[in-house]
Amino acid sequence: MWKEYLINLFKNHTGKFIGTLLGLLFSILVLVIGFFKTIFIVICIFFGYYIGKKIDNNENLLNDIQNILNTWR
Repeated sequence: MWKEYLINLFKNHTGKFIGTLLGLLFSILVLVIGFFKTIFIVICIFFGYYIGKKIDNNENLLNDIQNILNTWR
């Protein structure tokens, strides 16, 4: 009974459910390791996701890196 209820709740409110879990995880990380270390972890996760997405889509990652480096010159 509870299992079916939770599955139905997750299917109907996936964004809210995931957002709540991410908020909980972020708050626990801030309390345990500090704000700036948590922000650093979030940034690393973002870049890891970005690189993985480029690899999955068979896109040329070297062009993106070269464009970023050229804008800093």
